[in-house]
Amino acid sequence: MPVPGITVETILREHEDLKLALITGEEGLTNRINNAEINRPGLSLTGFFDFFANDRIQIFGKGEWAYLNSLTPEHLNDITEKFFQFHLNCIIYTHGNEPQTPFVEMAKQKGIPLFLTPVSTHRFITLISQILDRALAPRTMRHGVLIEVFGIGTLLTGKSGVGKSETALELIERGHRLVADDMVEIRRLSESYLIGSCSDLLRHHMEIRGLGILNIKDLFGVGSVRDHKLIELIINLKEWEEHAEYERTGIELSTEDILGVSIPYIEIPVKPGRNIPIIVETAAMNQRLRKMGKNSAKEFSTKLNTYIQQSKIETNPVKD
Repeated sequence: MPVPGITVETILREHEDLKLALITGEEGLTNRINNAEINRPGLSLTGFFDFFANDRIQIFGKGEWAYLNSLTPEHLNDITEKFFQFHLNCIIYTHGNEPQTPFVEMAKQKGIPLFLTPVSTHRFITLISQILDRALAPRTMRHGVLIEVFGIGTLLTGKSGVGKSETALELIERGHRLVADDMVEIRRLSESYLIGSCSDLLRHHMEIRGLGILNIKDLFGVGSVRDHKLIELIINLKEWEEHAEYERTGIELSTEDILGVSIPYIEIPVKPGRNIPIIVETAAMNQRLRKMGKNSAKEFSTKLNTYIQQSKIETNPVKD
């Protein structure tokens, strides 16, 4: 799935904490931002436009504002013309500092959104960077059910009809929380973290064959759902095959790669008589122990090896 951009209008309308006021350039609100980095164009304002990051949001802090105020009208007009020769998505003045008149006029002429915010530069950059990181994070879609089990974001996968939603429904009844059913949107927010969520249309809903579409939030209460969760475990539900080989010790945990991040992976065979929700709960608790540095399977293996070695010594004592 390609990485989507975010429009300037989305930032303006949906993030009131930025306290943005549009000065001019309303026709440019449809400009798309595809770069999560921001730019403070102090060096460019001196006339050095090599490596000018014009595809980023341009932030004018106290330094840029004071420098432009120090220029003669002729020099300011010259810098303004050179600056607006580049394609810009938007310009934002922080600290409530009023933009210089030539910048306002040129932004209006070029249709470039020009904003004013009372928020400090440092605070604004922190807020906007978080918004862009979330909006522009690499993402993909996976068929499955994402549920929080004992605090562990667990992605249930498997063929259609294997029982993913039914398993999740029983887990919800046991006090765990649904994040997404059927289609899980996965975003990579860092080199080692994946966040799973659901589309606005499907959020809090689940399909159960024979019952239809259920609203889990209405049925089980607000505590039964959450909007997003860190994915820490993948459990693939697979129909039982009589002669297939399945993991018996659990010493070495397999992983699955999603967006370049390796996530612990477990395959659970499904057949009548197996209580899959309890197995999923146990797998989540075991994964929590692994995160704390405790591997029950390896500890048992160590004890077993020690016991075997001691038995050999007792069976074959060393003779003087």
